Amino acid sequence: MKKDFGAIDVVIHNAGVTRDKTLARMTGELWDSAIDINLGAVVRITDALLPDLLKDGGRIVCLSSVAGIAGNVGQTNYSASKAGIIGFVTALAPKLASRGITVNAIAPGFIETRLTAAIPFAIREGGRRLASLAQGGQPEDVGQALTFLAMPASQGVTGSVLRVCGGAFIGA
Repeated sequence: MKKDFGAIDVVIHNAGVTRDKTLARMTGELWDSAIDINLGAVVRITDALLPDLLKDGGRIVCLSSVAGIAGNVGQTNYSASKAGIIGFVTALAPKLASRGITVNAIAPGFIETRLTAAIPFAIREGGRRLASLAQGGQPEDVGQALTFLAMPASQGVTGSVLRVCGGAFIGA
């Protein structure tokens, strides 16, 4: 691949799933699925790109969640996988610093999407009111944060988690 296309400048790990159940009702299969897709795949793909496919000075940005910081009822597996992303970023950043590669995570909170539109209105409205900005986030908010962390201007930011949650800890 490198021979045909050159080295990679930016990697954004954005794939993720929820397999929501309370821990008492969680099957091993649901647990493993969320952990493997949300965390295991990130580790495996990153390992495959290092040491020679990711360009010196490159960027790795991983999508975590406020659920990885504060947890979320009925999402123990999801929350654990997103907390794992935070640990992965924290551990990997100093290892790649000598190559000028930054490694960061974004932790979105309640973002107004078609998926969150399925949440009952009263809960969505409560989430909006609990945010410092009194609104749900927009997908563009996450996109702008991703863009910043992918740019050369973000060179001084590594090993960090940027919350994009309007100052609230609700939803994921």
